[in-house]
Amino acid sequence: MQVIEDTTDAHLAAGPAPDVAAALRSRHSVRRYLPRPVERETVRRILDLARWAPSGSNTQPWKVYVLGGAVRDAVCAAALADAEANGERQEREYEYYPTDWYEPYLRRRRACGWGLYGSLGITRGEAERMAAQRNRNFTFFEAPVGLVLTIERRLNRGSWMDLGMFIQSVMLAARGEGLHTCAQAAFANYHRLLREHLSIPDGEVVVCGMALGYRDPEAPENVWRAGRDPVESFTTWCGL
Repeated sequence: MQVIEDTTDAHLAAGPAPDVAAALRSRHSVRRYLPRPVERETVRRILDLARWAPSGSNTQPWKVYVLGGAVRDAVCAAALADAEANGERQEREYEYYPTDWYEPYLRRRRACGWGLYGSLGITRGEAERMAAQRNRNFTFFEAPVGLVLTIERRLNRGSWMDLGMFIQSVMLAARGEGLHTCAQAAFANYHRLLREHLSIPDGEVVVCGMALGYRDPEAPENVWRAGRDPVESFTTWCGL
């Protein structure tokens, strides 16, 4: 098992990011949170910044459901009970990953998965421990606030790109508040459950959930960081 760890600028993950560069470098998928509440006004400030994300012809195609308190707890309990009883559903309304994996994406996916499990001491073949870790998605990794992001079903691929820029903007704005996030496609598999609890219309596609809270700095899965390939691996210089 290969475990890739990148601790570059790991110190930036503590406290609010002082600038955009620090927000970008310190943002990562946090999978364990402190039991520290996040105020509604803090979430509103984050969304107030994120709404300035670009979108084609200023269409602003994003929709956000903010879950806290008893509503969050009820959604988490229902999704977790279903996952534990039946295994994680595969019922999302769109294809997120390649239908057939190929390089370099297969290599990167495996390195990420085994790096995360390795940080927790989970080794190949420990199916029950892997499932338990996956199911923690449905507690929002203990974050006190969960977001559910949707987009209207009639919109096309360009609007999904716009939604992606909004999601990134939420993550960076959260870092400015000293908070961390984890985007969770796993919740898209439970769109029926989410519609029931949150009254999400059938005309909206549930794209993902997102955990939002204060990072537990002692959790090994938060100390581990997935690496990134260098600029040269994805850039073609044309005339510059």
